[in-house]
Amino acid sequence: MIFSLKKIRDHPEGLLVLFFTELWERFSYYGMRAILVLYLISDKNERNPGFEWSNADAIYLYGWYTALVYIACIPGGIIGDKYLSYKESVVWGGGFLCLGHFSLAFNNEFFFFTGLFLIIIGVGLLKPNISTLVGNLYKTNDIKRDQGFTIFYIGINIGAFLASIIVGYVGEIYGWHFGFSLAGFGMLLGQVIFISGKNKLIEVSKKKLVGGLFINSKKIKVSKIESDRIKLIFISSFVLIVFWASFEQAGGLLNIFAYQKTDRYLDFLNFEFPASWFQSINPLLIILLGYGVSVFWISIQKQKVFVTSIFKIAIGIIIMGLGFIFMIFASLEASMYGKSSMFWLIMAYFFFTIGELCASPVVLSYITKLSPKKLTASIMGIYFAAIGLGNKLAGTIGQHSEKLGEKIIFVGITSICILTGLVIIILHKKLNNLSHGVDN
Repeated sequence: MIFSLKKIRDHPEGLLVLFFTELWERFSYYGMRAILVLYLISDKNERNPGFEWSNADAIYLYGWYTALVYIACIPGGIIGDKYLSYKESVVWGGGFLCLGHFSLAFNNEFFFFTGLFLIIIGVGLLKPNISTLVGNLYKTNDIKRDQGFTIFYIGINIGAFLASIIVGYVGEIYGWHFGFSLAGFGMLLGQVIFISGKNKLIEVSKKKLVGGLFINSKKIKVSKIESDRIKLIFISSFVLIVFWASFEQAGGLLNIFAYQKTDRYLDFLNFEFPASWFQSINPLLIILLGYGVSVFWISIQKQKVFVTSIFKIAIGIIIMGLGFIFMIFASLEASMYGKSSMFWLIMAYFFFTIGELCASPVVLSYITKLSPKKLTASIMGIYFAAIGLGNKLAGTIGQHSEKLGEKIIFVGITSICILTGLVIIILHKKLNNLSHGVDN
């Protein structure tokens, strides 16, 4: 079932504001992500010069950068819970992101690293707090909550799709820094949309406002049930490190594989498919399939089938692992013929997408259901930090591809994902007891 904006009419009005804000924020982030590694490895003497780093060094920076972007969500979430409101945290985060992306537009190493630093701060403030605002739109046991997060997630991927096509093409064909500039304008548009529509959002009352800052009047205490639910969130986040370590090969190792080892020439069009465009396959499929997957899970629940969020996460990890089987074949073909068919990458991204739709939007909803209201953004920050650790692990894995060979890497990822998913399926009913009925 193809997603339509008409479906948002069944949801709170503020979802549309958050949908378009996150769409353009992700346009900026994924646009920069699509060309970052390619920029770093490009020859200084080419028509479109880069830093001329080795593949390993480029993936190393990519791993640390994408890790820190999400680890910064821990202090960003704490700031949203304890000091600023969620809305103000998003506004400040968006401001830092605008400055960061426009800094990358300058052909200068100082501005390049300054831009990355500002983007890390901006994402850290924005991501946990905007996700918390989505959760605040729904009652705890609202059956539309998971679907609302899937719609929000589709907004993310519309931005990612447009970014991969537009920013990727402009960056590769006309100049990396023109691409980085486009990413900055996307973030600026997202900032305007949020500021103009933030009065439609719900801000949970949690603290006294003193001098523009939210200050706690007493120490936050959690009950035994809340403590168990927090433990379940931690377990889910830890498990998803495996998922993100696999998924984030897309921006590093698989991006370079597409650039260097994939036959991207289309004879019938006399056109070479830009390597960065492969980054658009995943978000495009999420746009086309995301709402349908959410409807599938709702229909399963209406049939009184016991399907927990952590079960969905397990299925997502297994499907992710199956996608890397296609990359094993791609690597074999490249080693025999010098280049591999685009078919393998397309099929791999198809499986990655189905796996992502089973896991990622579900866990965002999961956190807002299970977290104590006064700690939601902080706990959301911890989840995003787990994504960051997964991203760093992805970079570490990608760095070793030149020594071990891609085939070994792809076989290892496939095995670990399938094994992890099967273990969670075996344990998911016991783990779900920690939710104390919220996810039943």
